Amino acid sequence: MADFHIAQEIQQALDARQPVVALESALITHGFAYPANIDITRRMAEAIRAAGAVPAVIGIWRGAVCVGLSDTQVQVLATDTTAAKVSVRDLPLIGVRGVHGGTTVATTTLLAHRAGIRVFATGGIGGVHRGHPEDISADLPVLASTPLIVVCAGAKSILDLPRTLEYLETWGVPVLGWQTDEFPAFYSRTSGLPVDQRVDSTDQVVDVFQAQRALRLPQGLLVAAPIPAEDEVPAAEIEPLIAQAVAEADAQGVSGRAITPFILARMVALSEARTKHANESLLLNNARIAAQIARNSVD
Repeated sequence: MADFHIAQEIQQALDARQPVVALESALITHGFAYPANIDITRRMAEAIRAAGAVPAVIGIWRGAVCVGLSDTQVQVLATDTTAAKVSVRDLPLIGVRGVHGGTTVATTTLLAHRAGIRVFATGGIGGVHRGHPEDISADLPVLASTPLIVVCAGAKSILDLPRTLEYLETWGVPVLGWQTDEFPAFYSRTSGLPVDQRVDSTDQVVDVFQAQRALRLPQGLLVAAPIPAEDEVPAAEIEPLIAQAVAEADAQGVSGRAITPFILARMVALSEARTKHANESLLLNNARIAAQIARNSVD
């Protein structure tokens, strides 16, 4: 694998058993356009610090893994149009290329665990694609084999949510609903699908995670937090837009790695940026919740 570097602030926090929350960098390189990508990363980091934890943006810098990107490094990644989107399969290759890269949910989960971080805040996980059940995000097998608490707003609503939850069930990943009985659908607070267990406090999340560790189970723990009510786009409004974006992707032959960015970009255009605002809201909400959990998970 590529060289592995942990920033001094992050290593000191880990050594002192202070709460640390991992953040992905594919959000910077491929999720938001400049300068919104820098702004949302800064705001998430500020929310984590305000809640008493240390943010650690994980990314690839000149082919090396970097746990705790500096503000300068984030700025460079945010404007580097050649930065790679780094999934797990790319890690053995990225050092050879020597390029900058943004780490996906799967890769960030894996690297956060390797660094000794217990909690990761993201937007929505990947999953099984609609109409293409053979197209399964690497996020799912990594969650099934990496003991980390991942806080998200469910899976991206452009995906096949029932099949995604079925995969998580098959591979033993507990799905906790943060103050909800339903699995959230990213832009929308509800999906009509149940979670495995509702949790109303960080104590309950930590109890489940510690039970996993005591049993030496390999899986991670998914904490699904609904988007704040005032910022959601109801399912009845979002579904026609998803259907149109998916149809456009099929018509243009978009597939593989390109399909999710394509559909999400079309959603922003079709919703007149409502989905962009919703995405920002849920990211900040997840960052705050993750920081609270991290504070409570420190030995």
